[in-house]
Amino acid sequence: MQAEATARANIALIKYWGKRARALNLPAVGSLSITLDGLATQTAVRFDAALETDRVVLNGREDEAAAGRVSRFLDLLRERAGVKTRVEVISHNNFPTAAGLASSASGFAALAAAAATALKLDLSPEALSVLARQGSGSAARSIFGGFVEWHRGERDDGADSFAEVLAPREHWPLQVVIAITETAPKGTGSTDGMTQTEFTSPYFDAWVDGQEADLADARAAILSRDFEKLADVAEFSCLKMHASALAARPGVIYWNGATLEAMHTVRTLRSGGMQVFFTIDAGPQLKAICEPAAAPSVRDALAAVPGVREVIVTGLGEGVTTRSSE
Repeated sequence: MQAEATARANIALIKYWGKRARALNLPAVGSLSITLDGLATQTAVRFDAALETDRVVLNGREDEAAAGRVSRFLDLLRERAGVKTRVEVISHNNFPTAAGLASSASGFAALAAAAATALKLDLSPEALSVLARQGSGSAARSIFGGFVEWHRGERDDGADSFAEVLAPREHWPLQVVIAITETAPKGTGSTDGMTQTEFTSPYFDAWVDGQEADLADARAAILSRDFEKLADVAEFSCLKMHASALAARPGVIYWNGATLEAMHTVRTLRSGGMQVFFTIDAGPQLKAICEPAAAPSVRDALAAVPGVREVIVTGLGEGVTTRSSE
């Protein structure tokens, strides 16, 4: 039993930060993202009765640290399929791993899809999203392409916390220019950062309370292709998320100096009339979203920022794809 899957990273325009239930990765707030064509994870799984334990190879190296988390996730699929067979997982990211570029989202989305295909589980996209969420929250969104909304849900079992397409990528073919300011894994993981923020930041409750209004504004902006409105609410959501984390005790700081300089660069470009805005997830990498005509100028401006190591330009991507192999 073996299969392969490719899933793409996503970046949230209206952020996910905080959990209402940790065991099932249920979010404290809903979120809205775009899937990126150029940042992908390819994962192959092989169920083999000769294996005594699960084996995980990430980017060409056996990753024992990740094996426990992957095994616990695979247990969910094994239980559903009624098997106990161990698995070899070989996965590769074409972008820096654990560096604030949503590698866990694309990774667990690809793993969920590949394992479900290998086990011949007939899962709907919604059910696959619920499953992927239990590996990494934002993986729920990487099941889909284009503009994606992940619902907070209300049920304790998480059955109503899934993602779905708000609009296909063809609806508004925006470009994303990513300024890589650090390639090493970030010092504070997203889950730890969320937990520290939730329990110690005086701003966390205000962050949660404002989310529904932000989601409504972003939905309307995307459906009407209102760039200025989307730029306003997306930067607002980004800075609120980081403000809540900065106010934790001790503060959770994901930015570096180049991140800040890149933010100022994007704002300068927009004040000069260019259609571009920024967002930053739990990491030091800045993502500039722009209309296609602006992408070359945005790329050149960000490449010139001291401390920016690499610039990646990508369009919006499709959802997860799978291929079984007997």
